[in-house]
Amino acid sequence: MFIPPAAFPSWLTEWMEARTIVLWGAADLRNFSTPRDETGHGFPFAVSWGVPMNPRIMAGIQNGPDRPYAEEYVRVNNLINEISEALAAEIKGRGFRAGPLAASERTDAVRIRGDFPHKTAATRAGLGWVGRNCQLVSHRLGPWIRLGTVFTDMGLPCAEPVERSFCGRCNRCVEACPAGALKGNAWHPGISRDDILDARACDQWKKEHYFRYNKGHNCGICSAVCPYGLKLLKKKSDKP
Repeated sequence: MFIPPAAFPSWLTEWMEARTIVLWGAADLRNFSTPRDETGHGFPFAVSWGVPMNPRIMAGIQNGPDRPYAEEYVRVNNLINEISEALAAEIKGRGFRAGPLAASERTDAVRIRGDFPHKTAATRAGLGWVGRNCQLVSHRLGPWIRLGTVFTDMGLPCAEPVERSFCGRCNRCVEACPAGALKGNAWHPGISRDDILDARACDQWKKEHYFRYNKGHNCGICSAVCPYGLKLLKKKSDKP
């Protein structure tokens, strides 16, 4: 169950509204190992949110990334990091512990991972599910978003986690992946990333074919072809 913004502390709702963040929530992470703060303690909760990518740019990379997508990727990541730092500072100023999770930062080069999956916090916050493209997919914004996470010990009304995929039988992302890195398995909580994605094959393809775009960190085809994203573009096109 998604928790409406009105259930949160008014200052937090107003803080998010001031930054036009429309997809956000809180996750209960007490059963997860989170990054630790300077005292060596982890965090029981997280605020998770999504920043939308430009729909027209996303729809334009169904055959491969381009310069506008690479620039949009950097812009949104920088915005997420700015918001994360500011929100963590705001929470700390109110007497709680908080720690921002950097956007798209790879801290484990061998396993091609960061310190904690943004998608785990997002599914636990009720924002969406993990598609066959190994990206978070939301009913509201599709997969055309990038995620931000701030860990905290501030008590928050946490959503009921999303625990099923809504991809149905759709395999468009799997069929479109030029690296053959997507395995076609439906997500559910606890499934290994390796059962959904061959991360090494994905990473190698990007570095070999798209290195000119942020040194091979960009592709986006699997997100661009997703029907949930394309529906978003159609809605925007239908508006007068």
